[in-house]
Amino acid sequence: MGIADIIPGISGGTIALITGIYERLVRSISKIDFKFVAYLLKGDFGEAKENIGKIDFKLFIPLVSGIVLAMLFMSNIIYFLLINVTALTYAFFFGLIVASAVLLYKKEHFMSVKNISLSIIGFIFAFLFTGFSALQLGHSLPVLFISGAMAICAMILPGISGAFVLLLLNQYEHMLFVLKNLQFLEIFIFCFGGFVGILCFSRVLDYALRKYEAAIMSFLIGLMLGVLRLPYLNIVSTMDSVLPVLIMAMFGFFIVFIPEKMFRKPVKAPDMSKQPTKDN
Repeated sequence: MGIADIIPGISGGTIALITGIYERLVRSISKIDFKFVAYLLKGDFGEAKENIGKIDFKLFIPLVSGIVLAMLFMSNIIYFLLINVTALTYAFFFGLIVASAVLLYKKEHFMSVKNISLSIIGFIFAFLFTGFSALQLGHSLPVLFISGAMAICAMILPGISGAFVLLLLNQYEHMLFVLKNLQFLEIFIFCFGGFVGILCFSRVLDYALRKYEAAIMSFLIGLMLGVLRLPYLNIVSTMDSVLPVLIMAMFGFFIVFIPEKMFRKPVKAPDMSKQPTKDN
C-alpha cells in the first residue's frame, strides 16, 4: 500500500481490496475512539484500557510500519526520476492514471446519464483546477495539513491514489522533496493532517460509499481524467522524443492490471452495509 500510495494512479485502497484487508481496515479506522484520553485525565484507567483495547493494533502496527518504510524508500527513487527523466516519469504516471480510471469504470459499470454527468463535472473541475496558476497553493504548513487530510482519505478509497490528490493540489513533488530530505516539521504536519482527516472522514466515507458509491466513484473517475492535464504539460515541456514517452505511458497503463491478474479475480468493492457482530 505504501508503494501504491506514493505513485499517482495506483490506489492503496485497491491493494487493500485485492489482499483482502479493505473491509477490516475501514471498519477498524471508523471504530477508533479517543475517549480513552478523557478517561486517563479523569484517572479512570479501567475504562481507558477497555477503550484502547477496541483499537485493532494487530492490523495497524504492521500495516502502518510497512507503509511508512515503503514511502521513505520510494520517495528517493521517484524524486530522482522526476528530476533526471521528467518527461518519462510523468508519461509513466499518465499511463497509470488512465489505466486506473479505465479499471475503475470497468468494474463498477457506471453507464447512466447521472453518473456520466458527474464524471464530466469531475473532469472539468480537475482540468480547470490544474490549469489556473492563481490556484497555486504554495507549501505552507496549513496547506500541508489540509493536503495530508485530503490525501489520506483518497488512500482508503478503492481506485483513487493519495499521490493523485497531492498531484492535483500541486504538493506531490514538494512532499517527495520533504521525505527525501527528512524535513521532520513538514512531515509531522502532513501526517497530523492525515491523522485528523482519517478520524474525521472515515465514518463519512463509510456511510457515503454505502449510500452513494456510484455517484462518488463516477465523480472521482472524472477527476482522474481531468488531472491528466498536469502530467501532459510536464511531458510536452521536457521531452526530447515522442517514442520513449509513448512507450513509458503504455508501460504505465498495462502495469496497473498486474495486481488483478496476480490474484486471478476482479477487484470488487466490499459490501459496507454488513455490520460486524460482537463475536467479530
